[in-house]
Amino acid sequence: MRKAKIVRKTKETSITAEVNIDGIGDAKVKTGIKFLDHMVASLAKHSMIDIKLQGNGDLVHHLVEDVGISLGEALDKALGNRAGIARFGSAYVPMDDSLAYAAIDLVKRPYSVLELKIDKDGIEDIPAEDIYHFLQSLATSLQANIHVIVQYGQNDHHKVEAGFKALALSLRQACTVDARRKGLPSLKGKM
Repeated sequence: MRKAKIVRKTKETSITAEVNIDGIGDAKVKTGIKFLDHMVASLAKHSMIDIKLQGNGDLVHHLVEDVGISLGEALDKALGNRAGIARFGSAYVPMDDSLAYAAIDLVKRPYSVLELKIDKDGIEDIPAEDIYHFLQSLATSLQANIHVIVQYGQNDHHKVEAGFKALALSLRQACTVDARRKGLPSLKGKM
């Protein structure tokens, strides 16, 4: 089974993240930041990856960043050397007034392009810039190339949630084991 657990303790935060890539989408998320918990739970539900995540910290920014790092590290560890996976995934997701697109490459070259089109300073209990930072931290620690583009929308909550759901579906595709693939999904022979 492709499972992993990461414990990250710093002077600013304490995070425990557990993932099961071959799960059913169960989520037990508690960080004290309600919108972050909601987005991570949505990521779990639609990627079909079981996620258990607990965290606390001194500042919202530190906690959001370290949750992104810890979740990415757990997913990276659970994927192992990435042999046999599809590697790529992409999806469009509508949510009411919003439409978002996401694409992912689990190539082990971290990069992110994020266009969430957030109009306000924040959503619910999280600053807008920290939502971007969470996704950047996730991409870096997962060692993935992640693009999340909101095409349009009026409601910031809907725009971001559509983006997270699109990312979840993309991640689900990319993590899928392809029975026909032998070895690493790369011409280089190395990820």
